[in-house]
Amino acid sequence: MKRATIIIVAVIATCVFAAVAFGGRIVAYESPKYRVTEQLGSVEIREYEPYLVAETVVDGTIESAGNRGFRILARYIFGANRDSRKVSMTSPVTQEKAEGTKLAMTTPVTQAKRGDQYTIRFMMPSEYSRDSLPTPNDARVQIREVPTKVYAAIRYSGTWSRRNYDKHLEELRTALSAEGFESVGEPVWARYNPPFTPWFLRRNEILTEFRPAVARQDSG
Repeated sequence: MKRATIIIVAVIATCVFAAVAFGGRIVAYESPKYRVTEQLGSVEIREYEPYLVAETVVDGTIESAGNRGFRILARYIFGANRDSRKVSMTSPVTQEKAEGTKLAMTTPVTQAKRGDQYTIRFMMPSEYSRDSLPTPNDARVQIREVPTKVYAAIRYSGTWSRRNYDKHLEELRTALSAEGFESVGEPVWARYNPPFTPWFLRRNEILTEFRPAVARQDSG
């Protein structure tokens, strides 16, 4: 009972701190624009509009790479650029395997094998063009455009653990398989909330590109 009380008090204190830190209001961050074209149970089929990102490639596990990449990109948007200009925060932070590595079927945001490397991305606010964004001081930060893409996406709450991630990635792939599709490429892991957000209030997503399964292609 005492332990439960301590946990409740800690959660309340965290929420109060967040409210104070952000001026007593909820901050709404800009996110990539998409439209839902189909619903497959808990999975949405989304068509995303193109958008600019700042990205960096880092070594680490699926759990540690996000924190490492976040710090590099956060320095860029907080003024570590040639204009010493701040860029507004957006959401989500996405993570995926860098090109080249295969993820196990039970393992998304956007990892490829050059060791264990992950690409971490911040969306850039839509007010900027590629030319108007400040140039990063850190050569590890690159600016590029993500083209129009169609993803299957599953949304879930909870911790940022590998176990929670794997569980929902499997659920996403199972839903696609039931409709005659299979995921392709590296899945993308999207995290929408800052670390101080209580785990049960977090918005997390896994996205994957997909195609008809081989059997379905042959039958056509």
